Amino acid sequence: MTSEDFAAWLSAISGMSDSQRAEAKAALEKATGAGSEATKAGRRNRREDALGTSGVERVAAQGCPHCAGHEIVGWGRSDGLLRYRCKSCGRTFNALTKTPMAHLRKKEKWLDHARAMIEGKSLAKTAAQCGVHPTTAFRWRHRFLRAPSVNKPRTLRGIVEADETFILESFKGRRSDLPRAARKRGGKARHPGAYQDSIPVLVARDRKGSTFDAVLPQVTSAAIGAALAGIVTPVNHLVGDGGLPICGFARRAGIPFHAVPSPGKPSPEAPHLHINNVNAYHSRLKQWLNRFNGVATKNLPNYLGWRRALEAWGDNAQPLNWVNGAIGNGPYQQVTL
Repeated sequence: MTSEDFAAWLSAISGMSDSQRAEAKAALEKATGAGSEATKAGRRNRREDALGTSGVERVAAQGCPHCAGHEIVGWGRSDGLLRYRCKSCGRTFNALTKTPMAHLRKKEKWLDHARAMIEGKSLAKTAAQCGVHPTTAFRWRHRFLRAPSVNKPRTLRGIVEADETFILESFKGRRSDLPRAARKRGGKARHPGAYQDSIPVLVARDRKGSTFDAVLPQVTSAAIGAALAGIVTPVNHLVGDGGLPICGFARRAGIPFHAVPSPGKPSPEAPHLHINNVNAYHSRLKQWLNRFNGVATKNLPNYLGWRRALEAWGDNAQPLNWVNGAIGNGPYQQVTL
């Protein structure tokens, strides 16, 4: 049909009787049957559940959590989530299967909890906001953080700044067998010096803002090498403070290394080679950790992942993004693939 004929047909609709309009509608539906089936299939692929469309997108991207197969069909709903069946292995699953969020209840309150985490609220305020017990809020916090704690960039690009910072060792939550007298509200180290009563944390950051961190057993070139293996390579230009451990790591790995004369003061010959970005990250990290009045050392990787995710998302740190990160779709999953 030409555009002129189509315009004439449209103008004739106003003169049709009700029965003629019904007959025309039925003819159109019959003629577009195949198209409507495709539309319905597309809508099925974009169906929402308690996770919005995030669950559908995760299953489409990662396939079956049991065998990684991608021949998947819908298999109804359960507990507010769409279920699927894998044609390869015959097993059923949902978007949370084999994720840290599997079997976690009260899904309608997850977004409130994610919002409280973005705002850095205390457990008491988080529990009040979500209408749950503080113990539940604590368990949820660490379930939400399990995936972000390991969601790190696989490689860093270009110039990489690296330096260690030290977090006071804490046995928070431990009721007995303390190796020292208990402290209150975080407290201070018993002895002066960076290495006394403190846990070393290595932070490496490129100029694009991608951040890698790791809790070190001790500050040695071997420990740094184990942490940065594959993350910083000879194609990078590593910048540090000139400490022997990081210098030794760079020399053994064959990575170009530049030692800044002093923190915050790059050499006039190479003003772009500095560690100001990583030092600023240290400052933001410690200032943010102060609100918790001490973080249990056993949970420190979770809190590092929490801060790393907030920095990576920036202004896009929305509750739904945080829930996506908790099920394994973190910010660095997109950055590094």
